[in-house]
Amino acid sequence: MLLEENKKNKKNNMEVCPKCGLPKEACVCETLEKAKQKIQISTEKRKFKEMAVISGIDSRTIDIKKIAKELKKEFACGGTIKNNKIELQGHSDRIQQKSFLRKIQEKLKEMGFSAEVIE
Repeated sequence: MLLEENKKNKKNNMEVCPKCGLPKEACVCETLEKAKQKIQISTEKRKFKEMAVISGIDSRTIDIKKIAKELKKEFACGGTIKNNKIELQGHSDRIQQKSFLRKIQEKLKEMGFSAEVIE
């Protein structure tokens, strides 16, 4: 019976989540995983430049590339992903400000992470 449902879903071009079996549009797996994360936002100095570093996001359960892309777009800065950490580059005077780190926190909340999991 399950095989028949999968065939119907393929015919309708509906993608199904492999974890919960729901259509991708109705899947809540990533939302549930966001509540389990322990995210830390900090600054690091590398080669005379400051960068904001967001760590603690599990890339196996959450699309970290999508999060990095949205953060770079929101703050008009460059960035990369290294060792499951998002590194945001930009003007060192802006990154050193606590208000910039708070803005990152607010954006992560908008993206579905709860305030309790962000440090």
